[in-house]
Amino acid sequence: MAKAIYKGYRPVSHCRCCGEASAVKLFGADLLGRKVSYFDCSTCGYVQTEEPTWLGEAYASSINASDTGIIVRNLSNVSLVLATLTLMGRRHSQVVDYGGGYGFLVRLLRDIGVDALWADPYSENLVARGFEYQGGVVSLVTAFEAFEHFVSPPDEMEKLLGIAPNILLTTNIIADPAPEPGEWWYYGLDHGQHIGFYRKRTLQYLANRFGMNLLTDGKGTHLFSSKAYSTSAWLILKKTAQWAPRLLKLSLSSKTWTDHLIIAKKVGQ
Repeated sequence: MAKAIYKGYRPVSHCRCCGEASAVKLFGADLLGRKVSYFDCSTCGYVQTEEPTWLGEAYASSINASDTGIIVRNLSNVSLVLATLTLMGRRHSQVVDYGGGYGFLVRLLRDIGVDALWADPYSENLVARGFEYQGGVVSLVTAFEAFEHFVSPPDEMEKLLGIAPNILLTTNIIADPAPEPGEWWYYGLDHGQHIGFYRKRTLQYLANRFGMNLLTDGKGTHLFSSKAYSTSAWLILKKTAQWAPRLLKLSLSSKTWTDHLIIAKKVGQ
């Protein structure tokens, strides 16, 4: 394998994000009983594990046991979706929650009047049954805490853009230089599901590759959009949705009861 000078000689791998042979080994870490190498791409800034051969074990349960923030995160994401739809002027349009897990967010969004649908190839839909995405193009697709799970970010971007021209995502930005294994919880060494990490320039690379605009708070919330929007307006709307949600819910009607009638009718057939 080729060698590169980077704090001494380190192995080099192809980056799963940009495809360049410029991902230089950072360190090894203990993950699910094996020593796993991590690489940092000098071209796009993507940090990745070695080829993730352990995913079958990691996804024995789709929701890892240490994810104690699952409920509070979904509650927060309701405001984020509402703010983003308001920014786009599309509050009454459809949204697909990709990587929707057990369906918590879809149910919460429908309860405030957002026409949300569920999609997840790895999880069972428990609480939004009957509102699965069946295909077609919608206005917005969300990918909350999903990008760090992707083996090939460009391939997954293509899938997401086949659903909607706008992608709202959350994934924590990795520092530069990258922290050591014991210094950053987001590596997810206890569950092995997090296999790729992004810097702002990594997200900008993906935006440029697909001809998208990028909005980001520089921390963990990001939007790939087909049209250019104001970052400051987006951040203001995010705060408004968090602290005065009723302002952004005007004209929306809860789907809780109408959804009940739809499902009850299907069950009774």
